[in-house]
Amino acid sequence: MNDSIRADFPFLQRDPTPIYFDNACMTLKPRQVIDALMEYYNDYPVCGGRSVHEAGMEVTVKVQESRDTFASTFGREPHEVIFTKNTTEAINLVAKGYPFEKGDRVLTTGYEHNSNIIPWLQMSRLKGIEVVPVPPAEDLTFDIEPFAEEISKGAAMVSVTHTSNLNGYTIPLDDVVKLAHENDVPVLVDGAQGAPHRRVDLGKCDVDLYALSVHKMLGPTGVGVLLGKEEYLTQLEALCPGGGTVTSASYSGYEPADLPDRLEGGLQDYAGIIASKAAVDYLMKVGPETIEEHERLLNTRATEGLLDIEGISIVPPADPALRAGIISFNVEGMNPHDIAILLDDIGNIMIRSGQHCVNTWFDSVSDKGITGTARASFYVYNTVEEVDIFLENMRGMTNFMGGEIA
Repeated sequence: MNDSIRADFPFLQRDPTPIYFDNACMTLKPRQVIDALMEYYNDYPVCGGRSVHEAGMEVTVKVQESRDTFASTFGREPHEVIFTKNTTEAINLVAKGYPFEKGDRVLTTGYEHNSNIIPWLQMSRLKGIEVVPVPPAEDLTFDIEPFAEEISKGAAMVSVTHTSNLNGYTIPLDDVVKLAHENDVPVLVDGAQGAPHRRVDLGKCDVDLYALSVHKMLGPTGVGVLLGKEEYLTQLEALCPGGGTVTSASYSGYEPADLPDRLEGGLQDYAGIIASKAAVDYLMKVGPETIEEHERLLNTRATEGLLDIEGISIVPPADPALRAGIISFNVEGMNPHDIAILLDDIGNIMIRSGQHCVNTWFDSVSDKGITGTARASFYVYNTVEEVDIFLENMRGMTNFMGGEIA
């Protein structure tokens, strides 16, 4: 990736230059996003959607521009764009707000992030719904046959990850949606790892509800989005009802506002929402296809290099083209946290270690001695040279550990 992109990221200008391979957790922020944040605080640091003074109207217009950008980018109408704090809140909005009944079945996969498991388990306890995880194939790809079998038994909703943060695998979303809709079942997608890394056209793939986090796509923290079809969004009860969610209220009742206001209670993160537009604009300028191709290049090089090192195993699937920008691995005889600490201390290389909030999958393989992994994840500003430095450090680390063990 060219130097002009890297020059946009202040964090990469530090001395010594960090190698940031923790992008599945959070991406870095370009100057354009930081400038948009500061513009709000410097030029119109007031409340939007309420006051009619000029500064307030400026905020209202800027927020609407951001909403319009998400709508046009992802294939929804502006009123079908609901701002939340993150993907987790967006999924909770659906889990707690949709009119589920006791005994309703919600189908999901066997490698979901806790954000798409815990809300459903909570609703199982509170409302009596049944959570049905459909196991993956042995190579951790999506197995359509058990999914088809389960959905034929009936379901109230399908709630699945778009791209797994465990191994970077992207499920065949078109096939899942087609099968679900043939059985009259709506589909909610955890798009936290999908939206930042590929083009997502919700009109084309016909997903009913799609949740994402802006902090994983070059944007500020504390902003997420639920993109949904109006017919499903209007069925949701507000997760946080109050100011801005109603058109009228008395002690005997209230009248909900139209979308999107009815689901966005209270004062919003205006700075973050406004800066989110700058993040989406940046990504669209680079191009989702370019990002996807670049990540595949880096992952292929990292995979081939790691597999040349004795004692390293990679969470499948084996083909790096199926793992987007993520590679989760283990080193025989080493704790994943030790790998991450050594890379940071010796090479200024930042990766993730642990269970990556996919506790249910790690629980299912605990009998195999897999208690966590080290995870490197790539993005638009990472380079082949950085991957080579990472591999050099991994070789040095394992050689040293091998000598110590011997």
